[in-house]
Amino acid sequence: MLGEYRIEGRRASEIAASVERGVGTGQLKPGQLLPPMRELAAALGVNPNTVAAAYRTLRERGVIETDGRRGSRVRSAPATTARGSLRVEAPEGVRDVSNGSPDPALLPPLDAVLAAVAGEYAERPPMYGEAPVDEEFARLARASFDEGGVPDGPVGVASGSLDAIERVLAAHLRPGDAVAVEDPGWGSLLDLVPALGLRPVPVAVDDEGPLPEAVARALRGGARAVIVTDRAQNPTGASVTAERAAALRAVLDAHPDVLLVEDDHGHGIVAQPLHPLATGDGRWVFVRSVAKAWGPDLRIAAFTGDAETVDRVLGRQRLGPGWVSRLLQRAVVHLWRTGAVDPAAVAASYGARRDGLVRALARRGVEAHGRSGMNVWVPVADETGAVARLLAAGWAVAPGARFRMEAGPAVRLTVSGLTRTDLEPLADAVAYAAGPAPARSYG
Repeated sequence: MLGEYRIEGRRASEIAASVERGVGTGQLKPGQLLPPMRELAAALGVNPNTVAAAYRTLRERGVIETDGRRGSRVRSAPATTARGSLRVEAPEGVRDVSNGSPDPALLPPLDAVLAAVAGEYAERPPMYGEAPVDEEFARLARASFDEGGVPDGPVGVASGSLDAIERVLAAHLRPGDAVAVEDPGWGSLLDLVPALGLRPVPVAVDDEGPLPEAVARALRGGARAVIVTDRAQNPTGASVTAERAAALRAVLDAHPDVLLVEDDHGHGIVAQPLHPLATGDGRWVFVRSVAKAWGPDLRIAAFTGDAETVDRVLGRQRLGPGWVSRLLQRAVVHLWRTGAVDPAAVAASYGARRDGLVRALARRGVEAHGRSGMNVWVPVADETGAVARLLAAGWAVAPGARFRMEAGPAVRLTVSGLTRTDLEPLADAVAYAAGPAPARSYG
């Protein structure tokens, strides 16, 4: 049943740790059937209750799953995720403010850039064995990190922020480890963590970022990593202030072995200054995608961190895709060199729409959050009802369930497709939808 791998231990914690070691080393494969509890108890010479307690611990940590008489198996990563299906299709005639995409009018044109890169490629096509990170890309990315106060470290490239975060978590954590995540937070990340066999621990967020006491509680509870969005947090628009950053650093200082992952989601689209949490000590990574400001389909994220972590990520990358397309890296270099995006102008454009909607909602007595970025988060009394009423009013919004674990019901609105004349009608519809469902009587 287990091949050559032998589960060991006399206590429940030892048995659970032995199974985790097998999963972590790959000797126990996803979907592999574990011995029945009584059979394993007899083999180890322990009480079946001891094995039952070990299996219960493994289930709680997300390492195994149990299906009645079919027994217990090593947990498999899901092929699909539930949060991705929590969306509202916008039928004809309904405005879609749910998708989280940037305004195409604010993205730079790529035709001349790609033509220039194609010309460089014709002169000298990159080949196998070359450095995975373009030299000029690394130099410009590092200069930008320095400008934002990000600690010194080598530069890597990944296919977007989520790819970088996945690789970093896989480099240091093992199935069952707990990861502190923002709640509400990025839906794709909330899916990724359990898909890796890790256990997400929700951390409450306000307009200034994660609450220090919530992060401290998660770390005291055994979280091995914490993921923080510095600016334009998705979905709430939170942006970490200098005071909040100092408080969070104090919390992290008490847990020097914890992996810190920072995602600067608002790079290139926000006016708020960056206040990174990383100090250069311990294990840390800072990630920046070009998606929101320069184009989602470029699929490029630059990251830096401590030398060991970056080396682990790039080493594992070499064994898989090898590298992120140097053609795309060179395209981003051209965009950066030519100043193709004016971050101040982009931030002002999104800010006018976002702040205008928040103010319009406030005039109607509706609480809304949107300190930075392109999204507005609106708490509601009845999430399903609010989504349905807004759809009936001609607006498709994102259900808050895509972004939350323990946080209360809400809806997310993306402002990138709005005009000034849209704000008042949308605010009227949200104000009507955000309250309790209207009472009905039936004959």
